[in-house]
Amino acid sequence: MIGRRGLAGLGAAAAATLGAGLLLSPREEAVTASGALAFPNLAERLGQAARVEIRRHDGGVTLSRDGEAWRIAERAGWPARPAKLRETLTALTELRLLEPRDASASFGTDDPMGPGATGALLRVLDASGAPLVSLILGTRRSRTQPGVADTIHIRRPEEARGWLAEGRLTAEADPALWLLRDLVDLPTQRLRRVEVSRAGEETLVLERPGEVDAPLVIVAPPDPPRPDGVALDEAGRVFEGLSLIEVRREADAPADALGEARFTFTDNLAIQARGRRGEGEFWVTLRAEGDAEAARLNALWNGYAFQIGQWKERAMLPRLEDLLEQG
Repeated sequence: MIGRRGLAGLGAAAAATLGAGLLLSPREEAVTASGALAFPNLAERLGQAARVEIRRHDGGVTLSRDGEAWRIAERAGWPARPAKLRETLTALTELRLLEPRDASASFGTDDPMGPGATGALLRVLDASGAPLVSLILGTRRSRTQPGVADTIHIRRPEEARGWLAEGRLTAEADPALWLLRDLVDLPTQRLRRVEVSRAGEETLVLERPGEVDAPLVIVAPPDPPRPDGVALDEAGRVFEGLSLIEVRREADAPADALGEARFTFTDNLAIQARGRRGEGEFWVTLRAEGDAEAARLNALWNGYAFQIGQWKERAMLPRLEDLLEQG
């Protein structure tokens, strides 16, 4: 997560590139020169950043600092992707002015809240709510040729004139694009046992007997007909690179409960997964039991429900028939 330490590091790394006069500070003077950094003092001030807002006429996203994490207000405070936030803030420190643009030519930098507007308002605020950056982002052009930089049109909200600037700066206002999607990544070899309970069905138990790389087998009910090795392997890998599609508060999860499964791993870790279905979507809540590893996972998971791939239902909450050869 990007916290104060990470932002301070970003500022230190960028400080060597600073040297031009103050060109674009929301608290001071207007843009008056070209060929220099748009925010020559921003890198050293990013440690003060406490909130990032991106607004368009049809929606927006708000990221707020919470210790070392940044959380998405529109997704119940779920963490944002650190790399994406770092990329956006770094791009602001590297944005370089090229040419002024006449006030009569908007290039997408007119009022972003107006109907049909294509631009976005990007603001970086400190803890008091004062802006470190307030900028309208307009049309941009991505270059594929080596050595040719991307460009974007920008304008301060309080100024009539805009600028063509050099830099790879994007501002997605869709909260889904900021989601931290990685939930957990546990090697399949660590899984030792799975117990699945679904209403009205006999408990299903899978185990990995013997060596750590032995395949999972069905131990209950006993003597199942023709187990499907591929389906059993998928059940064993369900927590390997598990990622979410969407997230919401646990209280807002779909009401149609499917059942639950308990996965027992090496190193004193167990995970309980409760499945729910809503409008063709598969949702789960997750709880970890164990030592420090479990505490770290619960710190991320607690209070949330996760939509994951619908095909994962057969791996996370399998029925016996899901694990048998067909035909």
